[in-house]
Amino acid sequence: MSNKQTRPVHLHRVDQSQNMRRFYLLAIQPTLFGGASVIRNWGRIGTEGQSMITTFDMTADAMVELTRIERSKRNRGYAEPR
Repeated sequence: MSNKQTRPVHLHRVDQSQNMRRFYLLAIQPTLFGGASVIRNWGRIGTEGQSMITTFDMTADAMVELTRIERSKRNRGYAEPR
């Protein structure tokens, strides 16, 4: 797994007309037993937010899940912070 693939994905969605200021953070963390976990953190910008960890036996499966979630969030209007 290269460094580029393991970088965290940090996305924001800001819409002043709806008073919306959200963040979404995705990262992959290796496990002790050779697998990988997808770590998600989301919430309102300026807060700690919520977290969820999903563990996979194969790192490739974790990468597929991260890519799927990132694509879904970008389709909903999330983008890199300015």
